[in-house]
This record gives sequence, C-alpha cells and structure tokens, in this order.
Amino acid sequence: MKIAARKVSAVRFYAEYGKRRKGGPPGRPYIKQGARMSRVGKNPIQIPTGVDVKMQGNIVSVKGPKGELSWNIPSGISISMQDERIKVERQSETKQDKSLHGTVRNIIANMVAGTSAGYQRVLDISGVGYRAQVQGKKIVFTLGYSHLVEFQLPEGISAEVDKKQTQITIQGIDKQVIGQVAANIRGLRPPDIYKGKGVRYANEFIKLKVGKAGKK
Repeated sequence: MKIAARKVSAVRFYAEYGKRRKGGPPGRPYIKQGARMSRVGKNPIQIPTGVDVKMQGNIVSVKGPKGELSWNIPSGISISMQDERIKVERQSETKQDKSLHGTVRNIIANMVAGTSAGYQRVLDISGVGYRAQVQGKKIVFTLGYSHLVEFQLPEGISAEVDKKQTQITIQGIDKQVIGQVAANIRGLRPPDIYKGKGVRYANEFIKLKVGKAGKK
C-alpha cells in the first residue's frame, strides 16, 4: 500500500528550509549557518542619554528620568554592554533559548524606552451619557449600567480625561502594564456591534452590523 506524499510548494519549502545543496539528495536541504538566528534578538539596544542600565546577577535594572524598572532575565540568555549599547545573546541553540532571544531583547528595549520617554494608551468612550471621571487613583465610569463603574489604577499608572470626559489617556513606564490596564478598561463595556457604543482604543476600527429590519 502506497502512501501519497504531501505536496509542498517550492516557495514554502525554500522559505522554511532554505536552498537544497547542489547535487545533494532531495531530502537533505542546505541550511545556511545563522539562517534561523533571531533577527530581532541580534539587534543591539541603544541606551539614550540620562538612562542608566545595571546588571546584578540575572537581574537587569534600568533607571531613567521617568522612573526605574527591573526584570529577572531567564537562564540561557546573557547580556553585555559596550559603547552605550546593550547586546542580548543566547548561550545555546536549544528551542527554548531561540524562542526567548528576541523576546528578552524586546522586553529590555521596552524598559529603556519606558524609563526614558514613557508610554501612553488612549481610549475613546462612545455613547449618549457615557463618560469617565478621574478621582484620585481610580476612574469612575458612566457606561449605561444602573450603577457607576469604578476602576482602580495600579501603582505607577496615571490617567487623564479630556474636557468632554469621553477620552482617557493612560500613562506609565511599563508597556506590559499599560496594555493590560487599557484592555481591562475596554472590557468594562466593549463596543456594541450595532451602534459602536462603549469603550474602544483610539483609532480602533469597529465593523458594525446592520440592524434587523422591522416587520411591516
């Protein structure tokens, strides 16, 4: 009984395995050295003026004008600093180290950018009577419910509301926390699929559905 071979296009084959060695068997593709190295992970991180980066064991600390962040680097990844640049390298070619290489580099780059310039996320509130108001370390929302909705801001995160009380700007130095807070606020009242009422990210495109026609 013959088993049919799975057909793979030449474009997909070469994109995944590289070119076949000249004269070599079809089942042994030729892969160039370094072809699978993370293109993100090998890019050095430029340290801007006013930012101080320190390494203590596996903990990297970044201090800048906006604040200070620290993070525990996973095993298998090493960091070196030279000429105001941070270089992230992996210590082996295991699958785990390869997957962490670019991730670690981006997290450290986000720490440098956050402590030097900071991050912000803007959300818009759409709907008649829908609004928000900042009261100390919490945001009070009116979102069409029978009660007010209070959202407590985590440590290190601040929020501002415009004069119309329909646009919220969240600010902080930790990109991951900023994104999570914005997602939690949006989840308080996601945009309605028919009229778009609710909380959405700024410049977020909402594809609205056409309402059902009334019976004649």
